[in-house]
Amino acid sequence: MTGRFADRVAVVTGAGGGIGEAYARGLHAEGARVVVAEINEESGRRVANQLGERALFVATDVGDPASTDALAAAAVETFGRIDHLVNNAAIFGDMELAGLTNVDLDYLDRFMRVNLMGALHCVRSVMGPMTDGGGGSIVNQSSTAAWMAISGFYGLAKASLNFLTVSLAHELAPRNIRINAVAPGPTDTPAMNRQVPEEFRSMLIDSLAIKRLGTPDDHVGPVLFLLSEEAAWITGQVLAIDGGQVTRI
Repeated sequence: MTGRFADRVAVVTGAGGGIGEAYARGLHAEGARVVVAEINEESGRRVANQLGERALFVATDVGDPASTDALAAAAVETFGRIDHLVNNAAIFGDMELAGLTNVDLDYLDRFMRVNLMGALHCVRSVMGPMTDGGGGSIVNQSSTAAWMAISGFYGLAKASLNFLTVSLAHELAPRNIRINAVAPGPTDTPAMNRQVPEEFRSMLIDSLAIKRLGTPDDHVGPVLFLLSEEAAWITGQVLAIDGGQVTRI
């Protein structure tokens, strides 16, 4: 098998559909052995079965550190190592619509446990095997909502994830582990389509420099670059993949 990730092992959380599935397929196409970590067993098994050889499904709740520890253990038991992690899992498509001042606090606790702490749980679970293998690379899935201050607790979680990425870059560097984040803009997935009514879609597209919604495949190339040795001197960065939705100078 040839490709940038031949003989490497990549864990992708939330890989049972949408952008996460695209990441898993992209890594697999470039030679990686891929661990499909997904809370939805039906969708997770579907992706792993379609990938076939060099793929493993592991039922995973990233909000539970015991579950992410079991994920790492299963990856090592099956493939012998962990080289890459994509922290994609999040509550989004069925996210409740509420503000910070009126969201149910139990729901908010669960939401942050998955959308923010889930990334940390996964990092803590895989960093030992990564270190044992000589290092590795991680990409967190953020969002342009982190910079827009209009998305309530979703934006709060993603802005916090950006901080987590930068902080962990310094903590993990002595282990030869790099960590970066990508911030997708509006992307045509079932999850986004459940959150954004059809009547608002044209207004959303008009706000972009490139006048179309993103696709899952738009995100695969940048993520694989950040995971690969081509990005060997890049860590602690947040890359917007958003058709020009957010401009930072």
